[in-house]
Amino acid sequence: MNSSHIDLDKMRQLLLKQRQDILEIEAVHDESNQVVELDQSKMGRLSRMDALQGQAMAQETKRRDELELKRITAALQRIDAGDYGYCQQCDELISLKRLLIEATATLCINCANQAE
Repeated sequence: MNSSHIDLDKMRQLLLKQRQDILEIEAVHDESNQVVELDQSKMGRLSRMDALQGQAMAQETKRRDELELKRITAALQRIDAGDYGYCQQCDELISLKRLLIEATATLCINCANQAE
């Protein structure tokens, strides 16, 4: 397959930039993911609840970041294999507009709508 409607180098650079951005943000989030102490003499109940909520949000963000990193890696592998830009369900071209919005897209808009 040849996805000639897509500038693969441009898409590779876009994906690599997205990966770098996630890794940089993840480094900052790691500080928020520290264990919350339950010692009431050091921290009030509401402060602990806020800290626990912040920790839970940081963990969910990390989970989503890891999932996005996997999608980026898979998209880069599809570029290398020559399969990038093709719907994995119907094998039709994914529109360039869709790929520019979601560079990791694996389905064309029609198949994505049917999957929902």
